[in-house]
Amino acid sequence: MKIGELAKAACCTTETIRFYEKEGLMPDAQRTDANYRHYTDVHIERLRFIRNCRALDMTHDEIRALLRLIDDPADRCASIDALLDEHIGHVEQRLAELQQLKEQLGELREQCTGARTVDACGIVQGLAAMETVSSPAKRTHVG
Repeated sequence: MKIGELAKAACCTTETIRFYEKEGLMPDAQRTDANYRHYTDVHIERLRFIRNCRALDMTHDEIRALLRLIDDPADRCASIDALLDEHIGHVEQRLAELQQLKEQLGELREQCTGARTVDACGIVQGLAAMETVSSPAKRTHVG
């Protein structure tokens, strides 16, 4: 199948497939005589696996590590267990950061009471006065 057919079968875009190929997550596709990429069911399975991992917020490095382990099926799954346990730890950390963000937003919201004009808005003043920190929700873990 061609890249468009693969994208349709895996419910993604051709750009996503090309990106994963550049990242080394997808196996190389054979080329036809006309130099088109030719994909197989192996590519569909791999792409679906990658997309499922991304849906679980796994990083490309984590997915790459999983794929290396999968490509050596005789190995024990303890390495996969450890990788997933580490990812769960990242998720727990992120949840704590998001809870802290929620509390910070709640405190900011409490600074505005009643009908005020924008120039007297406690939220705007609070946003202007607070120190800039990176957003916990935007952080990614290294893996």
